[in-house]
Amino acid sequence: MPSQYTVADLVADFLPQIGVRTVFGIVSVHNIPMLDAIGQRNALRYVMARGEMGGAHMADAYARVTGHLGVIFTSTGPGMANAIPGLVEARFAGSPVLHITGQTATKHIDRDVGTVHDVPGQTAMLAAACKAAFRVRTANEAFGVLVQAAATALSAPRGPVSVEIPIDLQRATIERPAGLDALALPIAAPLPPNPAELDAAAEILAGAKRPMLWLGNGAKQARDAALRLMERGFGAVSSWNGRGTIPEDHPMTLGGLHGNGAPRVQEFYANVDAMLVVGSRLRGHETGDFSMKLPRTLIHVDCDASANGRTYANSLFVHGDAALAMAGIADRLAGRNAIDTGFAEDFAATRARARAEYLDTLGPYAAFPDAIRAALPRDGVWVRDITIANSTWGNRVFPILDPRNSVYPVGAAIGPGLALGIGASIAAQGRKTIAMCGDGGFSLGMCELFTVAQEKPDLVTMVMNDGGYGVIRHIQDAVADGRQFGHDLLTPDLQGLAALAGLPFFRVSSAEQVGHVVAQALAVKGPAVVEVDMRAIGAVPPYAPYATMGKHAERARQ
Repeated sequence: MPSQYTVADLVADFLPQIGVRTVFGIVSVHNIPMLDAIGQRNALRYVMARGEMGGAHMADAYARVTGHLGVIFTSTGPGMANAIPGLVEARFAGSPVLHITGQTATKHIDRDVGTVHDVPGQTAMLAAACKAAFRVRTANEAFGVLVQAAATALSAPRGPVSVEIPIDLQRATIERPAGLDALALPIAAPLPPNPAELDAAAEILAGAKRPMLWLGNGAKQARDAALRLMERGFGAVSSWNGRGTIPEDHPMTLGGLHGNGAPRVQEFYANVDAMLVVGSRLRGHETGDFSMKLPRTLIHVDCDASANGRTYANSLFVHGDAALAMAGIADRLAGRNAIDTGFAEDFAATRARARAEYLDTLGPYAAFPDAIRAALPRDGVWVRDITIANSTWGNRVFPILDPRNSVYPVGAAIGPGLALGIGASIAAQGRKTIAMCGDGGFSLGMCELFTVAQEKPDLVTMVMNDGGYGVIRHIQDAVADGRQFGHDLLTPDLQGLAALAGLPFFRVSSAEQVGHVVAQALAVKGPAVVEVDMRAIGAVPPYAPYATMGKHAERARQ
């Protein structure tokens, strides 16, 4: 241990003290002191990403699976900028990510004097991408800034937070903070809802005969409170980022089949007389740009006051924590029950028929969701990229049993899948993880396959290979009158690439093989690669809304 205590030493001591066990990053000129201090202590697992973007995605997925802080170290300037896509995705997902970056020496900051990696306005770039961004301006304030940054990331609504520490301050000597050993982060307490708003919500719901919950990302930690309402007869549905809040083998949840692309579910909503939306943005991506009709009586619960009326109009807005709000409503509904005795039966019939009808639209891939679910252990982690397989069935009908076991790019970016899989599988600590990528998305981050080879997590990287951007083909068919451009890809031979990385390789050449082959890959101790040859299996049919748009375009050409 060094004789003089520095800010870099503080960073290395601070992270384990707040429960961090793993960090991700790339070493560079403006973070060497911090990573050197981490290396000397050997208290943290350091995962060397092959690119800062991949490292940020790894930290994001790690945070989602653990429910705690994900940490990414970058250098300043280009290194910082490379991490921006991962930070943007973490903000979409509401992930508590702490990004610690270096900065040029204090005397040069924001002066554009040409020192290495000097980017004027770096803090503004990070503030635009993150929930918050901080700069350490003096050595003595470093501890307070780190505490504030970590607490901000972990306070609802959660999100990524960046901290810049100039290189000269990393080396500056300080007294070891007296409060470090007994540190408790000042994470904001859950926001209590206004009792009057809870009274009003309960009054509306007490008269509902066919009520439902719509559970979003903000409700992920409120399973018990949601189940209290479901025990009273409520049905449930989830946004894609809220899936697994209620295990999707529960008979009274539609899971991610929330109506976008499922006409029977939309029809069912016409007979739902009240919907309690909890912790969801009701994003345009999931509601057909807000064209999907939800029940007229809609109560919205969110800890963010600006969510009130942002997308769908509501009958009542309850400002507060998801679990406290649902528990408070359940308390007020005690002894008051107007729910139709036939609602559960109708719900079950809708659930079964809607799922069967949706599977019928998947062509040769109809059996994939259940076959892969059967191969993956119940506690396994399901990670996917924005590939056509995810857009058609991965987000919608693959059964999710726990919200921490479901990771995907909420911002709908292509390419993070492999890096998300690495972070998730390291967080899973031996539980099996599948990362489903398209060949297009895999190409954007395939360098991280060598992070897999080095770290050896229990990760099956499943590449859905259709020789191009399948999602884009469907969109171009629908909106560009069938003209396709820029969609074909020349990608490496995946078996040869796996051999180069020293990873076991498997191939699926028919739909009937998928469950067996994936099970074989999962049985491998450590990582493996599976290629699904979609050109041999067949094309994925267009999905909503492009299936309908494509039909309209075809009729127009006739």
